[in-house]
Amino acid sequence: MKKVVAMLALLACAVFASDITGNWKATAEGPNGPMERTFTFKVDGKKLTGETTSSFLGKSVIEDGKVDGDNVSFTIVAKFQDNEMKLNYKGKVLSADEIKFTVENPMGGNAIEWLAKRVK
Repeated sequence: MKKVVAMLALLACAVFASDITGNWKATAEGPNGPMERTFTFKVDGKKLTGETTSSFLGKSVIEDGKVDGDNVSFTIVAKFQDNEMKLNYKGKVLSADEIKFTVENPMGGNAIEWLAKRVK
């Protein structure tokens, strides 16, 4: 009986964690101060689609998006001063309302960590 309860709890966590469909607002500390970004996610099975917008880099479409349990990954192509740069996001769902993302800086330097919160 304990095994059945444990299996159901694990299954519930997996279903819960992958349900990130909706609108999210993220904040990060950048080299020049605080930054904000919004995400609109749509999950279909393990496939993640949507878009993201920031005042600094504008709007980008989510590409190669995947949700695997509480792990999330996707790529965006952002324009900065007429140059395109590819940004790879890797995230971990912390709760139904929070995701922590790490984005490697394509120009070198430290990775940027974003904390996204579901918009209600």
